[in-house]
Amino acid sequence: MTPNGSASSVTASSPPRSSFDVDGKRAQLGDLERQTSDPALWDDQSRAQELTQRLSRLHDQVDRYDRLESSLQNLEAMDELLEDEADPDLTKELEGGLDRLERELETVELTALLSGPYDDHDAIATLQAGAGGTESQDWADMLLRMYARWAEKQDLRMEVDEIHHGEEAGIKSATFMLHGPNAYGLLSAERGVHRLVRISPFDAQKRRHTSFAALDVIPLLEQSEEEEVEIPEEELRIDVFRSSGPGGQSVNTTDSAVRITHLPSGIVVACQNERSQLQNRAVAMRILKARLAELERRRREQEMNELRGERKAVDFGSQIRSYVLAPYQMVKDHRTDVEVGDPSRVLGGDIDRFIEGELRRRASVGDSA
Repeated sequence: MTPNGSASSVTASSPPRSSFDVDGKRAQLGDLERQTSDPALWDDQSRAQELTQRLSRLHDQVDRYDRLESSLQNLEAMDELLEDEADPDLTKELEGGLDRLERELETVELTALLSGPYDDHDAIATLQAGAGGTESQDWADMLLRMYARWAEKQDLRMEVDEIHHGEEAGIKSATFMLHGPNAYGLLSAERGVHRLVRISPFDAQKRRHTSFAALDVIPLLEQSEEEEVEIPEEELRIDVFRSSGPGGQSVNTTDSAVRITHLPSGIVVACQNERSQLQNRAVAMRILKARLAELERRRREQEMNELRGERKAVDFGSQIRSYVLAPYQMVKDHRTDVEVGDPSRVLGGDIDRFIEGELRRRASVGDSA
């Protein structure tokens, strides 16, 4: 409090200009506005949509920064008034404004952490149950629901493209897309092996079991990037089949589901969520191109690490987090040591603190997704 009884002086600094790179984003805005103002762009509707979406995202980011600067200036003006004369109502307004500013700053800082080349892309994710049969399959299904609830809270659109159900319960694997701002950058922080410890609901003797499931995440390519990935027809084997539900039962009377095998790499993708075989094939090809591009990126990264003599730990395939439901309750991230004591909230989609913790860890060590 000041001698006049006002709130503490405003000490918040301006929004983090260097890390947010607002000048760079304004330059990108100008470039995108020039491109979208070209009438010829609209001859290619997909490309036009891609650029206008990117333009909208940049506008939102720069507008948020400008609002922060304006809010800070208003709060500083209030603080100067309170130095001359105490005003309880103005003091309360200042304190509320400072709280709002702090929350907005946290949002801007998180956005600044999502500066990787693909962080603003949509995401393709695959959940795979580990060894252990029904136990691990049920755990994979729990994780799928957790990400669906988290996506809903983030206003991200989740689209399940392929799912293999377990014989008794749960899922053997699932592939889903996540659409929305920074979908890949956010979800990539969840890549790795997730471990569950609980009293098994499938064990008549009520023993404690440990289950594992792995999440892999890759960026969904934009149209211009997809066009750079050329796949000769002779490298593909395309099979059609009927969509299946739990227990292997058919849920479709036509062979609309599509499975594509890339023969040189052995990568297999499938899609059964769309209504027609043509739509399922188009989605499967998008997933295949994204996976081939990611395979090449990881190969180049490994080569560079070997040239530099580095031995970086690969986070996919490593245990990143434990969810303990018995004999005590705790969720702990092993990369960041972020820990909470309420697993039900986490499994209900409250995973932002884990994602933010991992993004901050990456930034501190110069790592990327």
